[in-house]
Amino acid sequence: MKRDKHEKLMDLAKRRGFIWPSFELYGGVGGFYDFGPLGSVLKEKIIRKWREYYVIREGFFEIDSPSILPEEVLKASGHVDHFIDLMTECQKCGTPFRVVDVIKEVTGEDIEGMPREEVQKFMDEKHVRCPDCGGELGSIFEFNAMFRTMIGPGTKRIGYLRPETAQTIFIDFKRLHRYARGKIPFGIVQIGRGFRNEISPRQGIIRLREFTMAEAEVFFDPQDPHHPKFSNVAGKKIRLWLASDQEKGKTETMEIKAEQAVKNGIVCNELMAYYIVLTKHFLIDLGIPEGAIRFRQQTPGQRAHYSSETWDAEVLTERFGWVEVAGLAYRTDYDLRRHSEFSGEDLSVFLPEERRKVICHVIEPSYGIDRTFYCVLEHSFVQEGNRTYLKLKRELAPIEAGVFPLLNRDGLPEKAITVLESLRLKGFHVEYDESGSIGRRYARADEVGTPYCVTIDHQTLEDDTVTIRDRDTTAQVRVKIEELPKALNLLLREGAALQDVGVPMGL
Repeated sequence: MKRDKHEKLMDLAKRRGFIWPSFELYGGVGGFYDFGPLGSVLKEKIIRKWREYYVIREGFFEIDSPSILPEEVLKASGHVDHFIDLMTECQKCGTPFRVVDVIKEVTGEDIEGMPREEVQKFMDEKHVRCPDCGGELGSIFEFNAMFRTMIGPGTKRIGYLRPETAQTIFIDFKRLHRYARGKIPFGIVQIGRGFRNEISPRQGIIRLREFTMAEAEVFFDPQDPHHPKFSNVAGKKIRLWLASDQEKGKTETMEIKAEQAVKNGIVCNELMAYYIVLTKHFLIDLGIPEGAIRFRQQTPGQRAHYSSETWDAEVLTERFGWVEVAGLAYRTDYDLRRHSEFSGEDLSVFLPEERRKVICHVIEPSYGIDRTFYCVLEHSFVQEGNRTYLKLKRELAPIEAGVFPLLNRDGLPEKAITVLESLRLKGFHVEYDESGSIGRRYARADEVGTPYCVTIDHQTLEDDTVTIRDRDTTAQVRVKIEELPKALNLLLREGAALQDVGVPMGL
């Protein structure tokens, strides 16, 4: 039976140390994955790239806060009452299902946001049955998808594992506003684990019970939703799938300049349009093709309780179709107002030039790092004849260079290890391999996305030069060992071409 791209990719990912199901010795638990030695590095590099965009370039401030929240926080935020999934169970085999997921799996139709009564009617009309055993599905009921716990021994203080990282940013607002020297707009980010007690996760790493989020909260005056750098992106085109078209059953997207989208009232304001463009650039920078990126406007029934407008950044995948990797929500003043009401603390700010008080509004770009990780892997997966490799962006590669002796004798391994250690001292992620033929070693390095291989041969012993081989083109250049760190730095960090750092082989 011919395997599809997803199956081949997951085989590579498990075999070579990117990701694999958690708790395998005990049969595994759905919705949990381990990131192996290579996956951990790739994931961290994606997070580092995200920080480049939001912390360094945008100048946002980063915080790190607890993953367990007391119930009163999530009561105020609305999650205790609204973080609900519709659930059903098979009457024959007892398997639980998230209703939206089982309907999509059986019928191919997405009914996200449909009222509960209409969902039941839809299931009855379409004769939706258990996809595992064909049994009849029971009645629909609500399930709160947060993990509940107790804080402290012998107490009745209820807590929850956080469903998002945002809430502690809102709670810390007064301190953060003071840190920002009382100026708005300003942005705060938090990167960390989120938790969702998924009913029946059936999409691998796409739907997890514990996942990594990278969220930004941009606080601004609702009367001035202007971004100071909007002119830099005003002419950039964004691909949008409007909620009104989705409700009419239309699948066509529109391509429009960011400035025009705001002017025509398609996107709520400049800030939202700016971060839509920024999200698109970030995903392209990770190696995802522009044609595989779109922004889907959530319908009113799909939006979270705190949002008045949400755009999902979606990436096209072979197995799962369009996958949401980020959500950009206009949270208005919902969170600050609710926490003011529940805590009794005034979370408004005074604008001295305007001589007025205001509760800040919020635009939230929120990224799922694990889903982004999968999309990066899938879109880098290349098969050319008998050759399979990950065409990862050079700066994202978990192993930046392989160091190989041409032969496992004549002093070449000892020289290669010396080169390896010198590169590690310079901060490069490098790996040594002396097993099998040089061709097999190149193939193993290519398979995990290693962009360059450094080979030590007999000429190295004569003139202290080595070859650098390019993963994508298999071209090679010769470089002096003393210039090797500089050459690799130019290739990996500066985007230099291979022929610019050494003498092409054969010349």
